[in-house]
Amino acid sequence: MEYVDQAIDVRSGEELNTATVETFLRDTIPHLDGQMTVRQFPGGHSNLTYLISFKNKEMVLRRPPFGAKARSAHDMSREYRILKALKPVFPYCPEPLAYSEDPAVMRCPFYVMERIEGIILRKHLPKGMSLTPTQVERLFERAVETHHALHSLDYHQIGLENFGKPEGYIRRQIEGWSDRYRAARTPDAPDFESVMTWLSDHQPGDSPLPCVIHNDFKFDNIVLDSRNPLAIIGVLDWEMATIGDPLMDLGSSLGYWVEKNDPQEMQAMRTLPTHLEGALTRKQVTALYSRLSGRPVDNFEFYYGFGLFRLAVIAQQIYYRFYHGQTKDPRFESLIVVVGVLEKTARQVMGI
Repeated sequence: MEYVDQAIDVRSGEELNTATVETFLRDTIPHLDGQMTVRQFPGGHSNLTYLISFKNKEMVLRRPPFGAKARSAHDMSREYRILKALKPVFPYCPEPLAYSEDPAVMRCPFYVMERIEGIILRKHLPKGMSLTPTQVERLFERAVETHHALHSLDYHQIGLENFGKPEGYIRRQIEGWSDRYRAARTPDAPDFESVMTWLSDHQPGDSPLPCVIHNDFKFDNIVLDSRNPLAIIGVLDWEMATIGDPLMDLGSSLGYWVEKNDPQEMQAMRTLPTHLEGALTRKQVTALYSRLSGRPVDNFEFYYGFGLFRLAVIAQQIYYRFYHGQTKDPRFESLIVVVGVLEKTARQVMGI
């Protein structure tokens, strides 16, 4: 089907050492037949994702970006371990198959997982795919239900009690993302100081019910069944998962949520189909999540504002790599405009 996510030729400068990778995979994963081929998935702005194909098996390899600055944000070992723990209880996770940090194989840590083949939604519905407003509404509801299902897991029972520190989580997030923004700021970027001060001054207390949080739960990290696009069959990109506040996780998701009636400058930075007729609004997402979880969301401006700021930091960190010539990916050049729009929107939400 045309709308199943497709890999492309590997981008220049992001090639793998196919000989050493193939040797490692044949030594680690049994019964791989035929010649290995490597292609690259074009989506995403952070870790690099490749399609590894043999005659009898397709897998996905993930590695940090070349020239990565924020090493802690690209911890392959951590991502591999959380998939190992979650797969038995959260079936949407891809199965992790192999991990290596041997510099003789690749000059960085990487891991390989099963490929979950299906539809991944981005800015517009894929060519050949259409959904009625009622179907859109149901799909969006299922996304919120899946997010809540993750937050409902008992992380002690699956051995993740040492995976994060829920005490002081919100404070550390504000301080940490503020430090990361200041470190990645380029001369053409806004200073965000008023936003960072507002978040620090308005932060709520620790969540009474911390849980496993994804920290990047959005539609282009969700895989839909190609035979039934209303069915979610996978959740990808676990690089920032931890134990923390579920409402902060919800706020991070809302940072990407551009509604059909948002200003034109927000529409221009939209990367997901959250504008479709029938799509839930940010307030409707929050209300549904609150009903499902029983968690009151009394401070929507804080969580949404944090989501906007966090997204700006991610965009700025990626733009930093482009600005300093660490990557030539042309997608990254316009991210400085996105950072400016997010700063303006966050100040409007916060009333500053």
